[in-house]
Amino acid sequence: MDNNYQMPPVSGMADGQPMQPIQPAGPNPNAAPGMPMVQQVQVQADAKKDTSGLIKTIVIIALSLVAVTFIGLFVWMLVQYNDVKTDVDGQIDVAVAAAKDEQATKMEAEFLEREKYPYKVFAGPADYGQLTFEYPKTWSVYVAAAATGGGDYNAYFNPNQVDAVGEETINALRVSIKNESFDKVTEEYQRAMDRKDSGLTMESVTIGKDANITANRYTGKIPNTDLSGFIVTFKIRDKTAILQTDSVLFQADFDKLLGTVTFNQ
Repeated sequence: MDNNYQMPPVSGMADGQPMQPIQPAGPNPNAAPGMPMVQQVQVQADAKKDTSGLIKTIVIIALSLVAVTFIGLFVWMLVQYNDVKTDVDGQIDVAVAAAKDEQATKMEAEFLEREKYPYKVFAGPADYGQLTFEYPKTWSVYVAAAATGGGDYNAYFNPNQVDAVGEETINALRVSIKNESFDKVTEEYQRAMDRKDSGLTMESVTIGKDANITANRYTGKIPNTDLSGFIVTFKIRDKTAILQTDSVLFQADFDKLLGTVTFNQ
């Protein structure tokens, strides 16, 4: 044997580098010892299936909770809507009834006001200045004292009929022409106002068809009665006219009447 013989290099081996071992074909080297590859793949598939089923279950439960919440919210809103609708309907019914009552009251008031026209004209005794004014035609008149003997003149007015005259009888209008001076009558009312808790006040006003009659207007408790109303006094020649309403209910008619007053100077 020739001592100079050299072994040929092994194919696939780099110079100076060791040869990598060849992996044998076969089972996964990372597989668990003693478990075949088919069983390992089946376990992984089952694990994925369990995870997917759990996710689906969670999603279904969440959707069910959301659906139940929305259904509950819808039912609650429906109940609230019905309650509000019932309340609104009730308020509408009340408002409609009130509007009908108000309209009926208004129409009745307008009818009663129209019934007063055309107004009648009152004329007092000629020798007492012939006091005149307009009053509703629906009022009745009762002349209690005609002053034919030179005393006081008294007349009473009331819607429909005049009841028995008395201090506490309410009349829409009382007309007196006293055979006394204006100053004397004014002093009498001043004494009434000076009483404790008289409840009567006075102001100077102008009345009449031409707004040229100076008068005293008293408001509040009528002297010697429990009635509350308005009194207007003014001078007619050497006498004093007193126009009085026994209730604030007749204030509008009373004020309108005062705007039509005339008399002979």
